[in-house]
Amino acid sequence: MKYHFKIHKEGDGFWAECLELPGCVAQGDKVDELYDNMYDALDSYVSEPEDSKDFAAFPDDSIKTAKNIVEIALDPEVAFSFLLRYYRVKERMTQHQAAKKMGFDNVYSYQRLESRKCNPSLKIISKVKEAFPDFSLDYAVV
Repeated sequence: MKYHFKIHKEGDGFWAECLELPGCVAQGDKVDELYDNMYDALDSYVSEPEDSKDFAAFPDDSIKTAKNIVEIALDPEVAFSFLLRYYRVKERMTQHQAAKKMGFDNVYSYQRLESRKCNPSLKIISKVKEAFPDFSLDYAVV
């Protein structure tokens, strides 16, 4: 998932705003520091509290890069968790129901997948795809 940031120069430093996510901003004294901060800001913004029913907007593929508009990729682990939670809520399922549907013995195993940083095995990814056929791993890692 790649989001778009518009970069602004201000004085001796830089700041950037995510075009799809209002309030997602970053700043840095140097460009490389700005980029590091854009990645951090994006990951933090998209990582929703697990009890939230609100979701960050998806990237807008119609936005094109330019001299001052850059694409910043969401961390794949954060994207995976975000998308999994999105599809579970879309299906109006609780975490307990999703865990049961995926064949987990307890809800904790499922909850780890929705945590900010998860690293699922291929076996788990196949269970996710079976439970949520619309889930696209391509979208999570692009």
